[in-house]
Amino acid sequence: MFFSLFISLVILQRLAELGIARKNEKWMKANGGFEVGGEHYKYIVIVHILFFLSLMMEVLFFNKATSSQWIVFLFFFTLAQGLRVWSLLSLGKFWNTKIIIMPNVNIISTGPYKFIRHPNYLVVVVELLVIPLMFNAFLTAIIFTLLNMVVLSIRIPIEEKALIRETNYKAVFHQRARFAPTRERT
Repeated sequence: MFFSLFISLVILQRLAELGIARKNEKWMKANGGFEVGGEHYKYIVIVHILFFLSLMMEVLFFNKATSSQWIVFLFFFTLAQGLRVWSLLSLGKFWNTKIIIMPNVNIISTGPYKFIRHPNYLVVVVELLVIPLMFNAFLTAIIFTLLNMVVLSIRIPIEEKALIRETNYKAVFHQRARFAPTRERT
């Protein structure tokens, strides 16, 4: 019961985010934004769909019980959700699941972006690990953590290259790590 309710809520959250992303994409493109890296986007979508299918199959087919440490994993999931909301609110209309570049716009460097370059990707890294661990779905945790590493190793360089070319990204983020908070050097 807990598993079904939890996964349903996470899936509903993802669908709501896709609605926000579509709305933001329309606004960005109407205001001079353009997409880069679209050819790899379908693989990210496939990985995320397969993640949920794999998780449901592993938990339900193998009758996995909720982890005895579920509260710890739920704590990290909840922290990640706070970071996700903070990231989305900080980016506002500039947040998207696709790489949409707005030329000559100052990069957002407030909120979590003051500390790391890619807080939303960090959220996904945490989720793809802790959600399966909440339900002892170790195979899903391992496989999709690795697959996410592959897609991010493709996506992040494409995104950063476009942002460097079209915005003040390099000047703002040259001393910030991608995923771990760092102190600015003066």
